[in-house]
Amino acid sequence: MKVLVVGASRGTGAELVAELAERGHTVTAFARRPSGGGGSVRAVAGDVLDRAALDAAMVGQDAVAVTLGIPDNPFRVRLTRRASAPLDVRSRGTQGVVDAMRAHGVRRLLVQSTYGIGDTYARLPFALKAFFSLAIRPQVDDHERQERLVRGSGLDWTIVRPTVLHDGPSREPAAVDPEDRAPTMRVSRRQVARAEADALEQEGPAGRVLTVTAPAPR
Repeated sequence: MKVLVVGASRGTGAELVAELAERGHTVTAFARRPSGGGGSVRAVAGDVLDRAALDAAMVGQDAVAVTLGIPDNPFRVRLTRRASAPLDVRSRGTQGVVDAMRAHGVRRLLVQSTYGIGDTYARLPFALKAFFSLAIRPQVDDHERQERLVRGSGLDWTIVRPTVLHDGPSREPAAVDPEDRAPTMRVSRRQVARAEADALEQEGPAGRVLTVTAPAPR
C-alpha cells in the first residue's frame, strides 16, 4: 500500500512512518522539515497549507494519514497566542488534504485527533479537563473543527483519539476501542502508530472513531 503521512517530521507521525515502512508499505513522509527517507520512505518537504505541494504528494497514493499538531509548549502558546505553526493548522491542513484527496480520487483517510474531544470530554479526569480548558482551549477547538470536516468529507475515514502521549518504549499492544472506553490515560506514540497502521491495513467499515490507549494494568 502507498500511504501519505502528513505531519511526519516528529512525534506520532514519525513513528507511523517507521511502522508502515517496517510492514513493507511505501510511505511518503510529508512535512515542512521531513527527516530521513530512503528505502521505502520518500521524504517530501512541503507545507500542508500549500495546495500545490499537497497535490504533488498525493499522486498515486492509496491512503492518507494526518498527524498534524503544534510542537510548542502549550502554556507558552496559550499566553502568547503564538506558535511555530498556525493555531488552526489541524483543521485548515486537514481541509487541504481532503480537497486534494477528492481531486486525486484517494478515498482512505485516517486522522489523529485526541481523547477528550466531543463526548469523551466528560470521561476525562478532573486534571485533564482543567488542562483542556485552561491550557489548550484553542487547540481543542481546532480539533473539534477538524473532526467535523472529516465526518462531512464523504471519504472512507477513521478518526483515532489517543489519550495522553508519551515517548517511552512499549512493545505491549494498545487498547483500541470503538465505544469511547479508555482503561488508562496514557499511551506511547509507538503504540498509537501500531494501532494506526492496523487501521490503515484493515478493510473495516468507514466512519470509525477509535480510542487508543495503554491497556489496563493486570
